[in-house]
Amino acid sequence: MSTTGLVVDRGLEGVVVGSTVLSNVEGTIGRLTYRGYDMDDLAPNVSFEEVVHLLLYGHLPTRDELDALKHELASRRALPEPLVAAMQSVPKTAWPMDVLRTIVSGLALFSPANNKGEHVSDIHAAIELVAKMTTILASWDRIRRGLEPVEPRADLSHAANFLYMRTGKMPAQIEEAAVNTYLVLLADHSYNASTFAARVTASTRADLYASVTSALATLNGDLHGGAASASYNNLVAIGSPARAEAFVRDELAKGHRIMGMGHREYRVRDPRARHLEAIAQKLSNYRGDTNWYAIARSLEDASNKVLQEAKPDRKIYANVDFYTAPVLADLGLPGDEFTCLFACGRVAGWGAHALEQLHDNRLIRPQATYTGPPPGPFIPIEQRSVALTGT
Repeated sequence: MSTTGLVVDRGLEGVVVGSTVLSNVEGTIGRLTYRGYDMDDLAPNVSFEEVVHLLLYGHLPTRDELDALKHELASRRALPEPLVAAMQSVPKTAWPMDVLRTIVSGLALFSPANNKGEHVSDIHAAIELVAKMTTILASWDRIRRGLEPVEPRADLSHAANFLYMRTGKMPAQIEEAAVNTYLVLLADHSYNASTFAARVTASTRADLYASVTSALATLNGDLHGGAASASYNNLVAIGSPARAEAFVRDELAKGHRIMGMGHREYRVRDPRARHLEAIAQKLSNYRGDTNWYAIARSLEDASNKVLQEAKPDRKIYANVDFYTAPVLADLGLPGDEFTCLFACGRVAGWGAHALEQLHDNRLIRPQATYTGPPPGPFIPIEQRSVALTGT
């Protein structure tokens, strides 16, 4: 076995592979910043459109700049009719993330390409992806329910337009605010798995459509964006707050993780979880006919209690996915669409990271330690046997 090369931790944990000005995750103190702005200041005070401007243009917008960005987003929301027809032609049982990934990739077909097949990758292409992502999700949500898609409205915010396109009705202010804050919280998170995938793709000089498609494929796993749907499934399985502790003990006895608890980067509570918990509680009070928040709160308490019994010196905290579940459930989204809405926020960061990579590019090409057999003689097919080939 070869020992040539530097062996690093599996999963690249603790390994610095690049730099970015876009966001900073300070896991030991539980702080997240976008271009130097603390999430605790951004989440309660800015619109998602302002965060899009911050990430793509490098600064929070003036009123005129914000108005211009809102106008551009609104003008780019509509989907090409062939892509709407494509969604209407696939099985209604299709997984939402599969549909989202496929249609986003299909957007490239309607973007001019040069004689090398290259599409323009600039801020306006990134804005188009932000604008159209929520349209794709809202349209598929209706199509799978046997309904006609609703045309986007230029006079609504990004968050309100998504809710309107999904239901055909004007959302309540508390619902619009909940979606807006959720998108702000999810817009970027440094070199997470999907963002790193987008940067790797961009480093080959592939365009934004390819980079975002790579990111969407990566986000689909339940160890990344899919964790919110898994958290929701836990809430459904528990059914009532009183059953939370028994559920935790049973899951841990089976060797299962409590999805939504713990985070690779944060050693304290995920700063986004606090904002989402507050939203979940407000939505629960507003709805009055669900107990998603109460179950989630009991599940977090039970998880801490049971896990600390096993490891008294270690505390595990809720991450962003944990309280995403009650928030999106109370907004009426089905659990299998949670990751899609995650993507509708994170696409702002994906676009910004891909452009940052392209601006000062070097192909991302890591090495691996080879652990296979040593070099040996070639065996002609006539002389091969099961024993010789090792199969």
